[in-house]
Amino acid sequence: MESELGLLEQSINSRYSLWVQEALNDLPDSFTVTDPCISGQPIVFASKGFLKMMGYSKTEVIGRNGRIFQGPGTCRRSVMEIREAIREERGIQINLVNYRRDGTPFWMLFHMCPVFSKEDGRVIHFVGVQVPILRKPRRRNGVGLVYEEESRVNESVYGSCRREVCSDSLVDLGRALSLECALDDADNRGLEIEETCEASELEKRRAASAMNNILSVLTYYSESTGRLVCGKRCNLTGVGLLSSSLNISLGRIKQSFVLTDPHLPDMPVVYASEAFFKLTGYARHEVLGHNCRFLSGEDTDSSAIYRIKESVQNEKACTVRILNYRLLLNYYSISCK
Repeated sequence: MESELGLLEQSINSRYSLWVQEALNDLPDSFTVTDPCISGQPIVFASKGFLKMMGYSKTEVIGRNGRIFQGPGTCRRSVMEIREAIREERGIQINLVNYRRDGTPFWMLFHMCPVFSKEDGRVIHFVGVQVPILRKPRRRNGVGLVYEEESRVNESVYGSCRREVCSDSLVDLGRALSLECALDDADNRGLEIEETCEASELEKRRAASAMNNILSVLTYYSESTGRLVCGKRCNLTGVGLLSSSLNISLGRIKQSFVLTDPHLPDMPVVYASEAFFKLTGYARHEVLGHNCRFLSGEDTDSSAIYRIKESVQNEKACTVRILNYRLLLNYYSISCK
């Protein structure tokens, strides 16, 4: 468990510095940061504004996938559109029903953008901004009562009650109160009777502005580590890239392994599993883009290395037993296939 928490913490701190979380929390917006390179694309940062809006604590959110905020009123098609945007590594703005910790559904504008490594163009993180949509007054099922998102008990209902009290019509008063309860029950069951809510232009601008502020903070703090990020992919040639969807799929495999690209100079590692990082003690940036020879040491059998090279040249599979070295220089023996 501690190793998982360390991995989540490292996802943010090693890329942007130890001070980035404090700077992000100074922003008033509601947003999360997820890491597509970690199995399940978990949340690695959640802003104070997000935690307050959703009613969760930090420990309940970090390490979890964003699907925990979905419910029966969440449109499956919208969820698929978000997944497609992740697969294509592009931004998206979409209206979505999410659920707070107490089960209360609400409409929000979800604005997601990828964060790219300036060095190799890989997607490092996805930032998701959530802006609650303030619903405009509308009729419900032909009933002339209107509701706002901010208030469960509408002024129209109370107005009816006050008018009926003044006229001493207890029957009509009971009818008005029954109607109020029925509307509350409908809200508690979800938003199935609501029409789709559309975000206003103001809300869309708020989301875009928040995203720009977040990307500015991430870019600024990435300069202190020398591992620069940007909001747009750089046009780099000769770099082997794996899509975020493939990263997520590979992340479900629990074994220790790496993928290398023989079409690139020096055949660098383009993907390494989380189990590999735990086994070797290396961080992601110390592995990706490097040849696997950094794992070898003075007692590594040169004949085993030769057999691997020969298999690569002949494009054939091979299995060898080889002695490798962890980051702390303690060796271990593995079967390399």
